[in-house]
Amino acid sequence: MRRRGLLLLGGSAAASIGAALYLAPRPDNTAAPGAGMLAFPGLAARLPQAALLEIRRHDATLLVRRDGERWLLPDRNNYPIREAKLRELLTGLSELRLMEPRGSDPANLARLGVDDPQTPGSTASHLRLLDAPGTPIISVTLGRRRVRTQGNIPETIYIRRAGDAEAWAAEGRIPLDGDAAAWMERDVANFPAERLLRAAINRLGAEPLTLARAAPGAPLLLTTPPDAATPNPGALDEVARGLEYLTFIDALPEAQNHGTPLGEARFELTGGLTIQIRCSRLDQFLFIRLTAEGPEAQSLNARWQGWAYQVGIWKEKAFLPTLEELTQSP
Repeated sequence: MRRRGLLLLGGSAAASIGAALYLAPRPDNTAAPGAGMLAFPGLAARLPQAALLEIRRHDATLLVRRDGERWLLPDRNNYPIREAKLRELLTGLSELRLMEPRGSDPANLARLGVDDPQTPGSTASHLRLLDAPGTPIISVTLGRRRVRTQGNIPETIYIRRAGDAEAWAAEGRIPLDGDAAAWMERDVANFPAERLLRAAINRLGAEPLTLARAAPGAPLLLTTPPDAATPNPGALDEVARGLEYLTFIDALPEAQNHGTPLGEARFELTGGLTIQIRCSRLDQFLFIRLTAEGPEAQSLNARWQGWAYQVGIWKEKAFLPTLEELTQSP
């Protein structure tokens, strides 16, 4: 009897567990409608029609406008952008995929960074891509990003598309940057120091100076005036590296550069390339204008023509050094 009772109890317990498992709510593995889909279907096919990119935040608006085959910054004197940056952004938007909805509660939208960018304290960015007539190709509010540093886990970003009350978590990398300076192609030139063969320095109000190498690879020496004091190796090296990794701080159309002329320098490089550097000072800023002659000149002049570049004030010692700077005190 005792054994039979245990068997009955065991059978009863098993039946109870089975019933509980049957009646218990099953986990909902059904994805939300739209999950896994592209956030902007068909975008890639419409990108050739794009004519204007607008990124609006509570404190600033960035505009990038198409001009033929180029993209320019209207608020930066129509200076060309780094087009790789635009390609990366548009590619990210084209490949962005919805993951899960995150509701439409206003407090939650603000927490995710997809509320109205004009709201005081908002961290949201509203992006619009328009065609030439001004019709939006994309209109979306972009919020907080989550970047995973461990493993091969894609980035996620919270978004709210125009016309949608609901926010979404989306998978993909959107390199959003509303700072116009970050969009500018800031590289001016990059010629290694060893390419400089000769430099003729003509500073206004001072005697001309010449620096030259006896042969390629030889040290750069001060050759004019011939009886100068002991040369300063550090100052000579600064001239040699004047066009190495040269970047600008800002750029003005040449016609707007009303600075005081300081003089000019001619740098003769290997390969038959010569670069003329005209320097001026506007307030406390140094501006340079560049012109190239020789085999590489066409592409360089196409980029430099019409622009005056603001560079670090210390570059004056590289392009227009004084005799005192190039020599050591006895």
